[in-house]
Amino acid sequence: MTRRRNPRVRRPVYAALAAVAVLALGACDSGGTEASGGDGTARSVAEKGPGVLAPGKPGEPAKTLSAAEAAKAAPDNTPNSADFTYAQMMIVHHGQALKMTELVAERADAKQVKRLAERITAAQKPEIGMMEAWLKNNGGAKQGHGHDHATMPGMATEAQLAQLRAAKGKAFDELFLKLMITHHQGAITMATEALSEGRNVQIEEMANDVLSQQTAEMNRMRSM
Repeated sequence: MTRRRNPRVRRPVYAALAAVAVLALGACDSGGTEASGGDGTARSVAEKGPGVLAPGKPGEPAKTLSAAEAAKAAPDNTPNSADFTYAQMMIVHHGQALKMTELVAERADAKQVKRLAERITAAQKPEIGMMEAWLKNNGGAKQGHGHDHATMPGMATEAQLAQLRAAKGKAFDELFLKLMITHHQGAITMATEALSEGRNVQIEEMANDVLSQQTAEMNRMRSM
C-alpha cells in the first residue's frame, strides 16, 4: 500500500527524529558500561542511561526514548521506486523546458518574458545535473523507467512545440507563457507526488525546491 505523508510537515519531523538518533547513538558511544546493582552485571548506557527527548509530530507531545528506540525512530532514507521515477522523469521534463527557453532570445518580444526564460534556464540546468548525479550515485542512471514522455504532466506536444518555433513577437510571448504555465503545473504535480510517495531526503529537498520555485514563477507568468 502506498504511504501518504503531508509534504509540509515531513521534513521537520524527519529531521528531528534523525537528530534524536544521532544524539542517542553519541550518548551510547561516550557512556561505556557500568555495573548494575549487586550482581555486578554490566549494562550499557543505551539500556540504563538517561532517555533522549524526541519532539512529537504537530499536535503530539514529545516522547522520551532510549538510544535504541531513537535509532529505530530514524527514517529509512533508502530510495524507493517513487524517488527513482521522479528523478528520471523530471530530467526529461526539465529538458523540454530548456528547449522552450532556447527559443526566447530570438523570438520573444517582451523583456519580462526574456528575463523569465533566463531564470528558468539558470535554475533548471543545475537541477538536471543534480538529479543525474543522484541517479548515478544511487545506481539508477542506467535503469530503464518505461515512461511515455508524452504522458508526463504538463509536457507540450510536438505540434505545440512546432507552433512555438514558428511564432514570433507577441504571438510567441503569449504561446510561450501558456505552454510554460502548463509545464510548471505538471512539474508541481510531479514534485507533490514525490513528496508524498518517496522517502529519500535528497529527492525530498529537490522536490521542495521545484515546488517552491515553480509555484512562484507560475504566479509571475499569470500576471504578465
